[in-house]
Amino acid sequence: MTDMDVYRTELIGLDVEVLSKPFSGIAGRVVDETKNTFTIESAGTERMVPKPGNVFRFAYEGRTVDIIGSKITHQPEDRIKKVR
Repeated sequence: MTDMDVYRTELIGLDVEVLSKPFSGIAGRVVDETKNTFTIESAGTERMVPKPGNVFRFAYEGRTVDIIGSKITHQPEDRIKKVR
């Protein structure tokens, strides 16, 4: 299993933490994804965080993987085809 596998998986439902300011400290579960944003649910509230300009740490298959948001600015359904 490589880190690239997380780029090709469904990210909705995964636990995530935002590492970049001014969004650093936002952590929770991805509840929605668009081409340019993640919606993260944390403590009963939802926050929309832009992908470009941010680094995200995902919990994936028992480990953590850091992803640069600008590398995954695709429609979720197209990411499998476009990310290599």
